Amino acid sequence: MINTLLKQVKQYRTAALLSPLFIMLEVVLDVLIPYVTASLIDKGINAGHMGNVYIYGATMLGMAFLSMLMGILAGQYSSYASSGFACNLRDAMYRNIQTFAFSDIDKYSTSGLVTRMTTDVTNLQNAFQMILRITVRAPFTLLFSIVMCIVISPRLSLIFVVATVVLGIILGGIISKVASTFAQVFKQYDELNNTVQENVAGIRVVKAFVREEHEKGKFSAAARGLYKLYVKAESLMALNSPVMNMVVYGCIIAISWWGAHYVVAG
Repeated sequence: MINTLLKQVKQYRTAALLSPLFIMLEVVLDVLIPYVTASLIDKGINAGHMGNVYIYGATMLGMAFLSMLMGILAGQYSSYASSGFACNLRDAMYRNIQTFAFSDIDKYSTSGLVTRMTTDVTNLQNAFQMILRITVRAPFTLLFSIVMCIVISPRLSLIFVVATVVLGIILGGIISKVASTFAQVFKQYDELNNTVQENVAGIRVVKAFVREEHEKGKFSAAARGLYKLYVKAESLMALNSPVMNMVVYGCIIAISWWGAHYVVAG
């Protein structure tokens, strides 16, 4: 399945490769800026050397500008690659549908095919863009941050290792539950589309037998089912932010506590 999807990147392969590269450069610059700031304070302000203050200050401004430029380029290339991927995927799906035999037509409903070519392709487009940006940025930020923490203080860096393990376990449990809920959402999408298609295709029959209220109730039931599933999924996803904040603030408290002890101990 993954190989089939990757084949649809085609002419947008260069943009799909440049976006992670720019993100990696952005992450490196973001991680190095605090280190330069520390050098500015230690070797410039505390040492009373204004020359170093100007040098490190100009270096920080240059790194900040380059980081912003890398972020802009990464966003542009990821949007270009993901939009092109979705375009190629829809075209390939439509061409494949044209080759369906009668048995395939009986197997796949029209509403399901419509959902695959609209909602599902849009979800894949968004997922591909997130892979190019967030999925690349997050692990590299984690990796380079841990490296810089080890360089600055190997003992305090163990706090981040523990926090990473705890965060991974909790988020893994949330993701597993959300994934199963979204699988039900896609099935409900098919049912909703099927209800609309049947109503539109048989609108004359519906009016002839005065079945408007029945069809409204049928659509409302499908819409309510989709609403409940989305609320369930979003409620689980809403746990991400408080869990991350809890771990981040826990790291700040732990670093402040042990860091103060290390400072007092010399």
